Amino acid sequence: MSTERIVSEINAALAEHRDDQQRQPMETYMKNHFPFYGIKTPEREKILAPFVNDSKTFREKERFEVAFQLFQMPERECHYAALAVLEKGKKAVSPEAVEFYRELLLTKPWWDTVDMIASHLCGEYFKLYPQQLRPYTEQFRDSDFMWLRRAALLFQLKYKGETDQALLFETILCLKDEKEFFIEKAIGWALREYSKTDHDAVIDFLSTHECRPLSRREGLKWLKNKQPHLLDRL
Repeated sequence: MSTERIVSEINAALAEHRDDQQRQPMETYMKNHFPFYGIKTPEREKILAPFVNDSKTFREKERFEVAFQLFQMPERECHYAALAVLEKGKKAVSPEAVEFYRELLLTKPWWDTVDMIASHLCGEYFKLYPQQLRPYTEQFRDSDFMWLRRAALLFQLKYKGETDQALLFETILCLKDEKEFFIEKAIGWALREYSKTDHDAVIDFLSTHECRPLSRREGLKWLKNKQPHLLDRL
């Protein structure tokens, strides 16, 4: 089956379940950046399950073509479908895959798709090709494009004990003075997640470096709820 046919069938399956009552609040939540079919996540995953399962047999080129074409569709659910298809192949991608991920980060970007691409797809890619983590982190954090800078902060979000701490903190230091909500929030998120692995490192970092209030508040949220006594050091 051609990639065009696959994309057409995915879009038709989603369109069939359009819900105008749900559509409006979903579009409002996303600041009206994208139209929606109005399909909630559990139902969307159920609709997409057969297509996502079939995608396990795709070659990388086919998977990327399907994902790219889905991202050309207006409705946001199609973009989520693209990411679900890419998820199925993320553990066996080629070295060139990161450039395709970069292209998607630049395509109809907003926090929902950017965060998924950065932490799940790119995150898994850099586990396969660890030598690429620092060069791409440095490249993305220096970008003029805000969403690439946010992505650089989130590459290691799921790494836990495998986190390159020096690179994470170095990247935060490069971006910590930026007055941009999505950057401030990403810094806090990255610190909060890493605090679950190495709370001493996060506390020491925030003790010695001034971060914007939102970043600091978000970064300490888990510790404040789970181990508040540790914050006496701050």
